[in-house]
Amino acid sequence: MATDDKAVKHPKYGHLPLSTSGPVDCAITGSALLRTPYFNKGSAFPKNERSDFKLHGLLPPNVQILEEQCQRAYDQYRSRPNPLAQNIFMTSMKEQNEVLYYALILQHIKEMFPVIYTPTEGEAIADYSRLFRRPDGLFLNIFDQDRIEADMEQWGSPKDIDLIVVSDGEQILGIGDQGVGAILISIAKLVIYTLCAGIHPARVLPVVLDCGTDNHQCLNDELYLGLRRPRVRGEEYDNFVDKFVHAARERFPNAYLHFEDFGLNNARRILDKYTPQIACFNDDVQGTGCVTLAAIMAAFHVTKTKMSDLRVVMFGSGSAGTGIADQIRDAIAVESGKSQEEAGKQIYCVDKPGLLLKSKQDQLTPAQIPYAHDDAPWEGKDHTSLVDIIKEVKPHVLIGCSTRPKAFTKEVVTEMASHVPRPIIFPLSNPTRLHEADPKDLNEWTEGRALIATGSPFPPVEHNGVTREISECNNSVTFPGIGLGAILSRTKLLPPSLLVAATRALASQAPILKDETKGLLPDVQDVREVSVKIAVAVIRKAVEEGLAQEKKIPEEEGDLEEWVREQMWEPVYRPLRRVGKENATRHAKGEAGTGGMVDVKE
Repeated sequence: MATDDKAVKHPKYGHLPLSTSGPVDCAITGSALLRTPYFNKGSAFPKNERSDFKLHGLLPPNVQILEEQCQRAYDQYRSRPNPLAQNIFMTSMKEQNEVLYYALILQHIKEMFPVIYTPTEGEAIADYSRLFRRPDGLFLNIFDQDRIEADMEQWGSPKDIDLIVVSDGEQILGIGDQGVGAILISIAKLVIYTLCAGIHPARVLPVVLDCGTDNHQCLNDELYLGLRRPRVRGEEYDNFVDKFVHAARERFPNAYLHFEDFGLNNARRILDKYTPQIACFNDDVQGTGCVTLAAIMAAFHVTKTKMSDLRVVMFGSGSAGTGIADQIRDAIAVESGKSQEEAGKQIYCVDKPGLLLKSKQDQLTPAQIPYAHDDAPWEGKDHTSLVDIIKEVKPHVLIGCSTRPKAFTKEVVTEMASHVPRPIIFPLSNPTRLHEADPKDLNEWTEGRALIATGSPFPPVEHNGVTREISECNNSVTFPGIGLGAILSRTKLLPPSLLVAATRALASQAPILKDETKGLLPDVQDVREVSVKIAVAVIRKAVEEGLAQEKKIPEEEGDLEEWVREQMWEPVYRPLRRVGKENATRHAKGEAGTGGMVDVKE
């Protein structure tokens, strides 16, 4: 990484409103400039900018480059005693110098990902009110709904925000209701979008909808910063969410809306309500489904199975399980021409009552009901035993979202392997101690035939001298690219067909396509290039279906990839161009809050 970005990454598209090349207008000088994280270069300010922006005397004399700053920052990071302290250190860096923050993470992305995101971010969220230093993001509470529009206006004009991540904090990263601390998951998700897909960090908006909390630890903490009352539900809650969505749509009509960590009873119905109205996404419901489906598609390149013939057993049918089932069902429907109802019959969901059957509909959630099978074929058969269900269904794919450790026993796995030559088995429950099976056992029990992906990182496995990599179903290789494609195409909606296109693009990047000992999914190390491919697929499908509102999208594959890359923000120090305050934008005057407004070129 160099101190200055080259003039234009892709000259053909340097004129684009979201181009991330060339100099940046700046109207502030001196210590005010050093206090502005999206302008600050610290010791890397070159001599000409130190003169132009009155920085002499405010910085040590030696001019350094970004690589040197990253080395110093990494040494400081490594000196912190534990992951939470490292998380706090990185948050402080982000508040001082955004380019350095993102550059450092990209250099050490596999090492730092668990610190800036799950699981360590969960600790930071749980301690939000006690670790609080400065506010970041938009805080909306259910008792001040009349202020929603006015509060949003502080974040800029209608063209200034491309992406909104919103959470109500009810179901955070497996640690449950965290109330107002959910602002940190919105911020963390936006960091992932910037790292993995180059979404401009000054064109995003993190939001928390504070509806109270049912977390007694928060309610009894005198330092808790949110509404200290039980969570509001029902019609008042629905009206609050609706007012937010419509206000966001009115104020930022081009913004893509990402719902994050809403409660089990709300996540799907909120997504279902707004999907026909706006371009929106829920990573908990759709993201895991997309990345899991991509791993299945990659496995099919080895097994030669057709989507129209696919049989799946889904062990664990909560929000994650049914979300995965939905993506698989939609892919079957898109690729085979079957109706969603017919496609759903190829998926056998198992939960606490056993196999989901129509006679048990009164025990099922709305998300489970579409996967309830007719009772007649199961009369006289044990539909509560996983082994017996496997024996009857003969699935190509077995997926675990049950949080029941070791549920995929040797008997279950060998029964499955007796019916298909290459069983596809995904124990996805997190954390590792809750996995349905260890990949080492799966590999041994199937004599090296199983195609495996997991919900957490695992080392390679070996059988008869053949070593195979185990892919992690990490949503971060999927949702950022989908968002990038949605933002750049300005798609009106995000229907299943666009998600299937994204999933195909992800599957096409699987290492196993070139080497059968490699993983079913790309490594997070390669995620930015993967995001380009996913974004191109989403954009093409949006154009094909008449959903893209952006004009003059290139038609040629190479041109479209260049067009996408030119609009991906990179953590490099771009030259600063001194402008007068009288005609400067708010961004040039350093008045945009963290994650706040930045003007686009007209």
